[in-house]
Amino acid sequence: MKAKGNLTTKDLTTLQTRTFYGKEKKSLAYVMAIMNMILHGIDAPNIIHTNTLTENLADVQEKDRYDVVLANPPFGGKERKEVQQNFPIRTGETAFLFLQHFIKMLKAGGRGGVVIKNTFLSNTDNASVSLRKLLLESCNLHTVLDCPGGTFQGAGVKTVVLFFEKGAPTRKVWYYQLDPGRNMGKTNPLNDDDLAEFIKLQKKYADSPKSWSLDVKTIDQKTFDLSVKNPNGGEAIKHRSPEDIMDEIASLDAASAEVLRNIRAML
Repeated sequence: MKAKGNLTTKDLTTLQTRTFYGKEKKSLAYVMAIMNMILHGIDAPNIIHTNTLTENLADVQEKDRYDVVLANPPFGGKERKEVQQNFPIRTGETAFLFLQHFIKMLKAGGRGGVVIKNTFLSNTDNASVSLRKLLLESCNLHTVLDCPGGTFQGAGVKTVVLFFEKGAPTRKVWYYQLDPGRNMGKTNPLNDDDLAEFIKLQKKYADSPKSWSLDVKTIDQKTFDLSVKNPNGGEAIKHRSPEDIMDEIASLDAASAEVLRNIRAML
């Protein structure tokens, strides 16, 4: 960063002290965040070791808000009842609490990019419906990037990235279905080339076989369902019933038991 000759002393001071902020609950991730910032030229990172969700949203003032929020909050976690009291939409799902926090912490005109499990777009529980309503009414959710399984390690589910701007309600949502043409994983991560078409099309919210727009006026005003449904020839996703999944698990367990019996017989 310091090697770039076009940065003034004032620019460098701004980057060092008033540009990047972060909060992390887990000790190892906190240390890694500090180390990462230092390796990228931030000598004294503004990273706080704390549980973000313990902050009461009612106490947030204008001076506490930010221009940009980028986050990949944890999925599937649960928070205590006393922590849930800090939020207008009360739920044990940590990702949903974080999304409320991010919306509150943005300045008017502030921008957010948040990774969240794709079921958030369609879940019918009260918290999910209320949170989608809040997002659509308080922010312009202009882009939803639908990611293939394995894009974010440890998520355990398919994810989407929500891009929004606070201060105006959503009129249209532009979707893009990311398809790198290969299985994603730790040894085969997402790269810049995979996102090239997304970045190009997103500039004008252009339609393509992988992208389309949804007029918010056409969605169900009771459920605010924002499911990824490609109308441009994309292959429809067929969800298996719980019964089918359980039957397959039972079948696989039986096959495993048979293999173990054969191994034992050979000993």
